[in-house]
Amino acid sequence: MKFTIYQESRPGKRANNEDRLAHCYSRDALLMVVADGMGGHYYGEIAAQIAVQVLIESFQREATPEISDPFLFLQKSMNNAHRAIIDFTDAHHLKDSPRTTCVACIVQHNIAYWAHAGDSRLYLMRGGKVLTHTRDHSRVQLLKDQGVINAAQAAVHPERNKVYSCLGGRLTPEIEFSRKTPLETGDVLALCTDGLWGVMPGEMMAVALKSENLMQAVPMLLGQADIRGGPNADNLSILVVRWEDSYIEEGATATSTVSTQTMSRDTITTRLDEFGRNPNFKTELSEEEIERAIEEIRSTIQKYSK
Repeated sequence: MKFTIYQESRPGKRANNEDRLAHCYSRDALLMVVADGMGGHYYGEIAAQIAVQVLIESFQREATPEISDPFLFLQKSMNNAHRAIIDFTDAHHLKDSPRTTCVACIVQHNIAYWAHAGDSRLYLMRGGKVLTHTRDHSRVQLLKDQGVINAAQAAVHPERNKVYSCLGGRLTPEIEFSRKTPLETGDVLALCTDGLWGVMPGEMMAVALKSENLMQAVPMLLGQADIRGGPNADNLSILVVRWEDSYIEEGATATSTVSTQTMSRDTITTRLDEFGRNPNFKTELSEEEIERAIEEIRSTIQKYSK
């Protein structure tokens, strides 16, 4: 596999950043995950962290060096993340379960497989245009599907942030799967939270991400979204991969370019920020609270790490 990948998250104008994102790859498979936490205090952050860690750790165990059944992997891992969040809720006697949206994608043998619950989105872009994107599990999307409101009305609807499917909570999540989708050289997959796509139309993102250098294009895109979001700008997070069949052109930043051809079968590379350790994931927790949360997350998902 050869690809260029870059991820970044910003708090926007919010006190906490409840978004989490991570990617992981073996010689023959790539996993990308984005989650947007919902819940009081710091529990939304924990729900999102549990989701990405469960998926990443599952990939680390099962990519040998490819995933035998990508759709089954996504289904099982997302359901395990859902159950782990409920376990955390029960263990801490919380009145209401924290929840998180989640969108995840596996690419192997030039084919993309993705799944989502909630309104974090995946976009497939080609030639600076959007080919497809995930359908939000939200009340506003249902109203659009029924013809009750149009896209302009949906953008300002007071219930636009309410989702009917997520990980965590007492309802079984509705997980929606893509078809097996072959990728072409230069295709871009972008996974992002609603803080970004809510203020930046997909067509604008596709044009911005057509740039060869994602390490320049993504920060500029997030900067524009932060401005467009105004004084109430939500957390902004995006994970972008450009699929390649040759090395990136000279001049691009090498740290974002990956070729897995020489990786051994048992090597896994992971980019996952530990809870509370990335300044972009703003938190008001003390150092002691962060340490306790890290231990609680680890103990919660331990039984799913088998």
